[in-house]
This record gives sequence, C-alpha cells and structure tokens, in this order.
Amino acid sequence: MTIRNRKPLIALIVAAGSVLAIPAMAQSAQQSAAQAQNQAAQAQQAAAQAGDAADTAANAAAQASAQAGGGGGQTWASVDTDGNGTISKAEAQVNAGLAQVFDQADTNKDGELSPDEYKAYVAAQQGKPAGNGAQQSK
Repeated sequence: MTIRNRKPLIALIVAAGSVLAIPAMAQSAQQSAAQAQNQAAQAQQAAAQAGDAADTAANAAAQASAQAGGGGGQTWASVDTDGNGTISKAEAQVNAGLAQVFDQADTNKDGELSPDEYKAYVAAQQGKPAGNGAQQSK
C-alpha cells in the first residue's frame, strides 16, 4: 500500500468512527436527559408531599393553639349561656382551659365567675396588676 492509498483510508476510518460515535453520544445524552427529568419529577413529588405535611402540621398547630389558648375565639357572652353576666362552673365546662382554672379564678367562692374576677386572675398569672379595682377594693 502506498502513502496515497493510506491517507484516504485513514480519513475513511476516522469519518466512520465519528459517524458511529454520534448516535452513541446522542443516546447517552437522551438517557441523561430522561434521568434528569425523572429526578426532577421525584423532587417535585417530594416537595409536594413536604408541602402537604407542612399544611397538616400547621393545621394541627392551629387546632392545638386554639385548644390551649382557651377555646379559639370564644367570647364571654358565648360561654355565658344564661346571659346573667357571670359564668357558672357548669357553663365553664365548654372551655377546657376555663374549667381547669375556674376554682382559682373564682376568688369569692360563690360558684360564679365574674368578668372582674377573671380579669384579676389573668393579670395575676401574667404578673401584672389587675388595674380594675378588684383587688384594691378588699
């Protein structure tokens, strides 16, 4: 074989190798892209599940806060079902927090909790002076 015959032969081999390598590279790139898409989809699913879990936790925390906070927005009038302005021990049972502290807050031990007694109890628990004259009138 002469040098003239070798150059085209080498060029043909290089060209054939390049042509055969292109589909292999393209296939590899397609597989990489598919894997990346699968990983992205899995990440989105994980993020959605984490978001759902966060929503569930936030709802549970709100409910726990409402229960621990004394009924979640109940007013004095809504607990005072007979409308006499005071809350009896039976009326206090609808609010777990109030029922627990009823005896401590009912300072005159008449079985009825007045707004002034409750305010004085709350102020004492917070370490503040009552400011309504309930303790000053003793």
